[in-house]
Amino acid sequence: MRATPAPTAVIVDDERLMREQIAGRLKEAWPELVIVGEAGNGREAVAMVHSLEPDIVFLDINMPEMDGIKAAQALAGKAHLVFVTAYDQYAISAFDHGAIDYLLKPVEPARVALACRRLRERLQQKPTPMDDLLEELSQRFGSGGVKPREYMRWIQASVGANIRMIPTSDILFFRAEDKYTRVQTEGFEALIRKPIKELIDELDPKEFWQIHRSTVVRVDAIAQVSRNFSGKQLVHLKGSDEKLEVSRSFNHLFKQM
Repeated sequence: MRATPAPTAVIVDDERLMREQIAGRLKEAWPELVIVGEAGNGREAVAMVHSLEPDIVFLDINMPEMDGIKAAQALAGKAHLVFVTAYDQYAISAFDHGAIDYLLKPVEPARVALACRRLRERLQQKPTPMDDLLEELSQRFGSGGVKPREYMRWIQASVGANIRMIPTSDILFFRAEDKYTRVQTEGFEALIRKPIKELIDELDPKEFWQIHRSTVVRVDAIAQVSRNFSGKQLVHLKGSDEKLEVSRSFNHLFKQM
């Protein structure tokens, strides 16, 4: 009896770090899925899908040159589609038809697992073009439509007896400590009452990564990543001697190590 070939997928996003995050989540949720290619825009995606003929395409909506909706229209019927988007819950109601799935940035493991379960079922059927649905998505997400989510750019935090407005670009990391969350910059630390779980939803996933249940780090502040004597990954930061531990759930962020 001939073995069933492993399902294949292509990941399309103009941000390399986001492609890596999606790939890591997929590896956890669906180890048998083989990522056969990655593309940075819609035009690359169309050419790659025609060449590699994957079963599934994970497709960002907001990309340069050719956005995800136009790419999906060009690929209609050639693969099962999952859109990856930063648009809000109101906007993504267009996906509730169930014919096309979506992942909302920042990509959550539980939501990836749900999408993978649905895809396993859909792989038993041929992809369908769904022209009407793609046209609706084009109208809703196209120019003049619903705008991408606005992420936090400033943090209002307590420093001693004072309140300071801290640009997110100045922050090295956030860490949960007792009833507060510590906000660390190169020059000082501050405290906020917002828990990490709520904070991560308001931060740009292209700018901040959660590396531990209690820690979120600004990507541009990372100088290097090392391993300690027990094999755990440690993040070293620019402008700080502090080392931040990476938990096993987030090891995929630094999978090249």
